[in-house]
Amino acid sequence: QVQLVESGGGLVQAGGSLRLSCAASGRTFSNSVMGWFRQAPGKEREFVGGIGGSGDNTAYADSVKGRFTISRDNAKNTVYLQMNSLKPEDTAVYYCAYRRSWTIVVRSTGYDYWGQGTQVTVSS
Repeated sequence: QVQLVESGGGLVQAGGSLRLSCAASGRTFSNSVMGWFRQAPGKEREFVGGIGGSGDNTAYADSVKGRFTISRDNAKNTVYLQMNSLKPEDTAVYYCAYRRSWTIVVRSTGYDYWGQGTQVTVSS
């Protein structure tokens, strides 16, 4: 079992920044891919980005590329999502997810454990 706890969400004005954190416990963290997803009301959950176990490999959705950055600290079992230049369309519940694999995938079904989510609201 893996427990994931997100934090750092909140309300921010358009153009602002937020950093989300996801703390993991329960299994080996450094061998896993960590992903960030988001889900807006009435929409499907979508891939935001992912990071490989060593932190050297990342992937991002086109909608956030150049604005969001994923990083991880394996000593702290924590993954981060730095969000800059936020837009109202970034408003969603953000989830972190754990994948027992070395490869990043964009489908949500490829992830084995999920956090409870944290709300991000961007006002215009």
